[in-house]
Amino acid sequence: MEKMHLAFMEKVDGKRDELIALTQDLIRIPTLNPPGEFYRDICEFLDKRLSGRGFTTEMVRAFGTPGDSDKYPRWNIVARREGRHAGECVHFNSHIDVVEVGQGWTMDPFGGELKDGKIYGRGSCDMKGGLATSIIAVEAFLETWPDFDGAIEISGTADEETGGFGGVAYLSEKGFFSPEKVQHVIIPEPLHKDRVCLGHRGVFWAEIETHGRIAHGSMPFLGDCAVRHMGAVMAEMEASLFPALAAKRTDMPVIPEGAKQSTMNINSIHGGQVEPEAGFTGLPSPVVPDRCKMIVDRRFLLEENIEDVESEIRDVLEKVKSERPTFKYDMKEIHRVIPTMTAKDAPVVSTVAAAIEAVMDKKPEYVVSPGTYDQKHIDRIGRMKNCIAYGPGILDLAHQPDEYIEVGDMLDSAKVMGLALAELLTGNPAAN
Repeated sequence: MEKMHLAFMEKVDGKRDELIALTQDLIRIPTLNPPGEFYRDICEFLDKRLSGRGFTTEMVRAFGTPGDSDKYPRWNIVARREGRHAGECVHFNSHIDVVEVGQGWTMDPFGGELKDGKIYGRGSCDMKGGLATSIIAVEAFLETWPDFDGAIEISGTADEETGGFGGVAYLSEKGFFSPEKVQHVIIPEPLHKDRVCLGHRGVFWAEIETHGRIAHGSMPFLGDCAVRHMGAVMAEMEASLFPALAAKRTDMPVIPEGAKQSTMNINSIHGGQVEPEAGFTGLPSPVVPDRCKMIVDRRFLLEENIEDVESEIRDVLEKVKSERPTFKYDMKEIHRVIPTMTAKDAPVVSTVAAAIEAVMDKKPEYVVSPGTYDQKHIDRIGRMKNCIAYGPGILDLAHQPDEYIEVGDMLDSAKVMGLALAELLTGNPAAN
């Protein structure tokens, strides 16, 4: 390995304390989504950090996107550092939002505590550790190779956890991820430091509602129970749809193993009266429920067609309808995402793969995520195909209590990111 590469990696190791402090600072800004708190605060924090290191920054509010309001504005930041010569642009994109805390924590979820080489906190793994890693990697790169070609961008974007419409989707629509502006995108999602994530499965969310007729609960024969109708739908799903999905397999390198098949989750179900407010001590009224709603979350494969995915669910409903004379239903689509997968020979894939091998002395694993992330918008709206997810962290820890990220993993990933920049912007490959 070249002396410059070795010098760069030593520089990253020398920034260990700075990396820890930056990660802790980011965790301590509780950017919970929903509802979308403290987005402006974290963007201003990143603005101060990056503008102080020669980046031109732009704060972008995603007006009118889902969730955007004067109380909870959807703020994003995009920072750009131009090289001394013309060339391509490498963009590191990280989402700034984190999911709810949940139960079961033994650590302060927003304390950023360092213990045994691990930094704990909500969003430490998913994905403020990745954001901090990309910043440290870029700063160490700039100190080692100040005379680079092209440009480097770092973004912190909103709402990835709820679809990314107030973040990367909005920015893509505004041209921030067009192939004329950006040529390589790395998203530091926590897919493990020795893996290159090429893409993700598809999504089809639908709301199913069954209809009945209200009546007195003591005389259910005068009504028509919508919950029983939904029970018949679920029974048919168990009998026919779930086995059919389990039989479908993909050639996509999806992880974990169970996600190599098609899956569907019943996300929620509710029938009858509205749930009472907390603290209400009265009894429910005796009525036959005349409505029941279910949300289904179908994850599908590159080999499947979205129209067929929808038809399979509707076929279940039509079969139940043919067997139950009073059965009536509505189904509406809530959300869809088409699967995406970057080619293994794409420039950003081969470059990051070579850097992983140089840093860790092992060949990387190529994977596909079971769930979606913001690559979907960069691909479909931005028309930018040269995009991957690569970052530190263990995927299984995302959204869990006592979420953490290992400092050693962040340092290794920072070295990989910096060596990838060296090849893409200076022409110095990690592997010689």
